Amino acid sequence: MRRILAVLLCWSLAAGAQQVGGNATAQLPENMTVKSTSQLVVETVVVTDKKGNIIPGLSAKDFSVTEDGAPQAIKVFDFHELPKEAPASLVPPSKIRLYDKLNRGSIAPETPGDSRYKDRRLLALYFDMTSMEPGDQLRALTAAEKFIETQMTASDLVAILRYSGGSVEVLQDFTEDRGRLLSIVQTLIVGEGQGFGEGSNDAGAPDTGAAFGQDDSEFNIFNTDRQLAALQTASQMLAQLNEKKSLIYFASGMQLNGLNNQAQLRATINAAIRAGVSFWPIDARGLVALPPLGDATTAAPGGGAMYSGVAANAMLVDFQRSQDTLYALAGDTGGKALLDSNDLQQGIVRAQQAVPSYYVIGYYSSNTAQDGKFRRIKITLNNGEAADLDYRQGYFASKVFAKFTAADKERQLEDALMLPDPITELTIAMEIDYFQLNRAEYFVPISVKIPGRELALAKKGGFERTVVDFIGEIKDSFGTTMSNVRDKVSVKLSEATAAELARRPIIYDTGFTLLPGKYTIKFLARDDETGRIGTFQTTFVVPNLNKEEKRLAISSVVLSSQHVEMKDALYNATKEKNRDKLEGVNPLIQNGEKLVPSVTRVFRRSQPMRVYLQAYQPDAAQVRPLVAFATFYRGAEKAIETQPVVAKESLGGRLNPVPLQFDIALDQLPPGAYECQVTVLDPSGQKATFWRAPVVLVP
Repeated sequence: MRRILAVLLCWSLAAGAQQVGGNATAQLPENMTVKSTSQLVVETVVVTDKKGNIIPGLSAKDFSVTEDGAPQAIKVFDFHELPKEAPASLVPPSKIRLYDKLNRGSIAPETPGDSRYKDRRLLALYFDMTSMEPGDQLRALTAAEKFIETQMTASDLVAILRYSGGSVEVLQDFTEDRGRLLSIVQTLIVGEGQGFGEGSNDAGAPDTGAAFGQDDSEFNIFNTDRQLAALQTASQMLAQLNEKKSLIYFASGMQLNGLNNQAQLRATINAAIRAGVSFWPIDARGLVALPPLGDATTAAPGGGAMYSGVAANAMLVDFQRSQDTLYALAGDTGGKALLDSNDLQQGIVRAQQAVPSYYVIGYYSSNTAQDGKFRRIKITLNNGEAADLDYRQGYFASKVFAKFTAADKERQLEDALMLPDPITELTIAMEIDYFQLNRAEYFVPISVKIPGRELALAKKGGFERTVVDFIGEIKDSFGTTMSNVRDKVSVKLSEATAAELARRPIIYDTGFTLLPGKYTIKFLARDDETGRIGTFQTTFVVPNLNKEEKRLAISSVVLSSQHVEMKDALYNATKEKNRDKLEGVNPLIQNGEKLVPSVTRVFRRSQPMRVYLQAYQPDAAQVRPLVAFATFYRGAEKAIETQPVVAKESLGGRLNPVPLQFDIALDQLPPGAYECQVTVLDPSGQKATFWRAPVVLVP
């Protein structure tokens, strides 16, 4: 009963605050917080007579709005008049300046009193570079350039967005500056991020046997979800503006993998409907003639399929399915798809001409439940005038994290992975190492550390356990996804473990097999009870140790103060089918124990520091003895130097990897910051190398 009274008291106080009006404010008792959950719902309504002509001059009093049958009070009302205009003249070449580097921007939110979108048509050109081959990209960019030059009118505001596999990038916010728009379109690089969308949709391709990889069908389910999630992210970016928005989506088809992508497709369409965005997909492949046995990008068919017509029919069905998704995206959001046409510019013109003058009607929903359910909207005219009203028939309410389904949580992670800016609700630190496996491949172990005290917060909310979700991907310097990981771990939150978590971090590790090169890793972790997310993104280099001639080739140097038995190392990405494979190649796992890298390189003086690395002597007739030692510097002064350690045994193989491992007692050093240098000498080969990194010692 007290709880009910408290809720009623808060409601009456909030109602009183709304009734004060003007600049006055309601006085609330101290230490009381009023939480408003009212949602502003904005509708764009096109009102036409029986001849299809726009009816102007209506006011808010002429409309009635209901949500699920409940009347709603109109709080926002405006009329946007978009006259039919002839295209502007061509842009002089002197106003087109190519950029050396495209700057990432954002969609500026609409502020009260902002009239820059008044009586303007908003068109967003969205280029999905992952789904288009170079020829398709060239056709899409040419069509956009031609539209801006010859069809864009004074009423049009155009934005440019790009998805190249990592995130949705806003290259240009809505602007009428055609010279700037042309310069950005002409600066886009043909071939960037191409070939990793629809071009890879061959679930029957052979497994390459790469360590810890996914087969093609798994990867394409993930990739198609990423493309749809990117569209969802773009819609949410455009949701900051109340006006009608048309997103012109350049792609080369998008094929769903059975029912696996249906949840993300529905989420993308729902997000577009909520944001007032209509999709206008354009198939950049144009009018396609399919060779009966496939083109040069398709493996030759075998068996009787090439004679019976089964192979040709399968290709035709796959092509049609890739267009079905584009058709569904358009039909469910109020747009139209341009398919099987070489005039790609016509698709943009259709979107332009489909936005007539319209009314903007907004209201605060009387239903404050954040349950994610569909709310049906009905808008009518009060004056009884015969008219046709075109508007969205409903929307999906927002949803609090506690009501998220498993699909909702999965989409939230993928959506966060699309965002160019990091999320810092959880603190994440990461260490990336490398060890050479053979002449070509390197094993790259990755260790992630999350402060346990941040996960222990879930215990305060009454949860008995929490699940930590992880999702990450590695891309090369061209933006190609080389590998990805999706995993989760469960952490019990008893009184004892919660107290322990408050003092100790969660360590999570996984591993990838990569070739030498420069890479970017983006990694997300989420507390599955509180919904808090943390993002870590960095670039790293896997060197080509085969080119080391003057120096001794060594792996990363791992500093650690902890090694645990494998049965106790709970927080890792090793599924049962990959556990033996990982233990076989991960040099940090030895004799059933795992060496845990110190990600932050902060050590307690009471615990010894363990140093581990590998040195390589490829094709050596016999293993040469190596000498290693560590030196600690404090400023320019040498604080301590350890006794040399001699290693004579190899792990075998053509690389002759020689493991070097030794412990350092830290109790003889005072607390503070140091530079730790590890030196490795090959006396007989007359080679040497050293590695250096900052460390911190605490009491």
